[in-house]
Amino acid sequence: QLHLMMSEKNELSRSLEMVQKELQEKESEMKREISEYKDRLLQAEKEHQDALTEANRKNEAEIEACQDKMNSLEHFISSQKLEIEHLKSNKEELNSSLKEANQTLQELLKTKVR
Repeated sequence: QLHLMMSEKNELSRSLEMVQKELQEKESEMKREISEYKDRLLQAEKEHQDALTEANRKNEAEIEACQDKMNSLEHFISSQKLEIEHLKSNKEELNSSLKEANQTLQELLKTKVR
């Protein structure tokens, strides 16, 4: 019976060792997989951050270009307003000169008729 017990004990010990070895292998495999997932996550985060940085850079450049264009258009509008004012002033002067010329013409025609 002792021999049978010793044999059983040895069998159980071997089974325990096999189970422990399997558990260690599974633990190693899981650690390796976790490490791979962490590396992939870090890489994905880096790519995402790089994409965000590039998008921000492009947006800032586009905003700056739009601001430059807006400033240019504001300057153009301002110069056009000045030109309009200048043209209005010239029109008033021409209207006044035309009025004077018409009056002079009327006076000359009256003088000629007499």
